[in-house]
Amino acid sequence: MAKPPLSMQPTGWFQVAWSAEVGVGDVHRMKYFDRELIAWRTSSGEIAIMDAYCEHLGAHLGYGGRVEGERLVCPFHGWEWSTEGRNLCIPYEKRPNPGRRIRSYPAVERNEGVYLWHDIDGRAPYFEVPDVFTGFGDGITEADYYPAYGQSTLHRQQLELHPQYVLENGVDFAHFEFVHKVPITPEFTRQDFAEPVSYVDFTITFGGDGAESIDEVTSGVNAINGGLGVAVTKSWGMIDNRTVSAVTPVDDSTCDVRFAVWIGREPGDDGDTQPRSANRVARAVIEQFEADIHIWQHQRYSDPPALARSEYEGFTALRTWAAQFYPETRRTAAHGHR
Repeated sequence: MAKPPLSMQPTGWFQVAWSAEVGVGDVHRMKYFDRELIAWRTSSGEIAIMDAYCEHLGAHLGYGGRVEGERLVCPFHGWEWSTEGRNLCIPYEKRPNPGRRIRSYPAVERNEGVYLWHDIDGRAPYFEVPDVFTGFGDGITEADYYPAYGQSTLHRQQLELHPQYVLENGVDFAHFEFVHKVPITPEFTRQDFAEPVSYVDFTITFGGDGAESIDEVTSGVNAINGGLGVAVTKSWGMIDNRTVSAVTPVDDSTCDVRFAVWIGREPGDDGDTQPRSANRVARAVIEQFEADIHIWQHQRYSDPPALARSEYEGFTALRTWAAQFYPETRRTAAHGHR
């Protein structure tokens, strides 16, 4: 299968781990954007993401590197590095080497996950990772939901797909009947692609013999897209659940996909384990997402697509918005303004 024709080096926030996978003192190995990386957590709990190789003689810090306080110590010669990749100590010299620095990346923890800011031109973050709990401004906090990690998450590695495929699903009203086998007809009430963080809201009506009219709608979904890498959703009028989907390029042709479902707590239950009924709902939501994955990982990006008239507005708006995150588009635009 050919690699996607879209850039696999987009700008934005991308999930690279679950927070629980990087405990205090841990050094977590990973590969994203065709680079060997590590995530590590200091004694105070700060998360750091850096290139994996020591700048001294190139030892991989994910194999034997250890955390001492707020520093990462190389297993080869004991050179000590800060969370920003600065050399703080050479144990057999009087002073460190200020001229060499391991490349570090902006990192945040949100939605039980660890996110890396990626920009091949080194630009600083200019938007935030959407928060699945507080992002919808409805007074909800993380405490109102059972934790997702360990019981309601999915992680599929190195699939041949692209982050944009997943986001296009959010404006694709016609696939519900055929992929998810449900007589749902979404009616979009908001498609706001004015900023790097975009918003898509739709109400849900059910077709068939007992079809609802738009005036009878009692449920829907609100979605917030933080660039191409992460989308959070809130379902309303249904069983209380929120989701995060995150797609992160690994190399020139594959991505990792993570998905999480949070189920609202039952009154008076402050435990961390979902009741069976909540777990069944979460698994059902994950199964629906897996049905989408089956399509995406075998999909060929069609450009220009043969859109039906009713699809044109949503797909065109999303693809125009998505283009801003690709370095090729940005450089072409900059060249055109010279």
